[in-house]
Amino acid sequence: MYELGVVYRNIRRADGDLAAKLGAFGTATVHEAMGRIGLLKAYMRPIYAGAQAAGTAVTVLLQPGDNWMLHVVAEQIRAGDIVVAAVTSDCTDGYFGDLLATSFKARGAQGLVIDAGVRDVRVLTGMNFPVWSKAISAKGTVKATLGSVNIPIVCAGALVTPGDIIVADDDGVVVVPATLAQKTLQAAATREANEGDKRAKLASGVLGLDMYNMREALQKAGLKYID
Repeated sequence: MYELGVVYRNIRRADGDLAAKLGAFGTATVHEAMGRIGLLKAYMRPIYAGAQAAGTAVTVLLQPGDNWMLHVVAEQIRAGDIVVAAVTSDCTDGYFGDLLATSFKARGAQGLVIDAGVRDVRVLTGMNFPVWSKAISAKGTVKATLGSVNIPIVCAGALVTPGDIIVADDDGVVVVPATLAQKTLQAAATREANEGDKRAKLASGVLGLDMYNMREALQKAGLKYID
């Protein structure tokens, strides 16, 4: 069960340089490099095209229709953090808007990932403050019930521990456990170099059928060409 009514202030964050380097590879490459784990559910979408962020997770657990703890988590943000918010039960209310974004940005937040709704999207876009959410809703929230800050949470199906690395872009959001960050960075670099070679071959006109030696397997599977 979740621990409610607590704020952990001294969390151990992954190295910010590792976060930036992983962010440069993007969500898809990082997800693949980590062994296809850590990806948040596909309904988590950026509120504007081209949004991109990478940083260390500060987590917050919210109650349905109540954004009180987003004001509490703001105090715990350090430069380079991404706030990751989960809700104790399903809710699509607009928890977050331009006023909270202004506060988060002043604290150095790189963005917000929230398994709920947000609003003031036009203003947030103009602020270049990236948010990944499962909904956009003008419906407001109250401030009445305690949640918690900097506890392990499950956000959109993925476990997020305070201090983990978050990489988010147009393809979605992936969480990299701090303990796997260095290994994942090395695997991502290897994968990117390999894909660079493949990209060059494909650009020269080589078919994936031949580059991946698919023809024999396709023939065995029963594929027939008819002229």
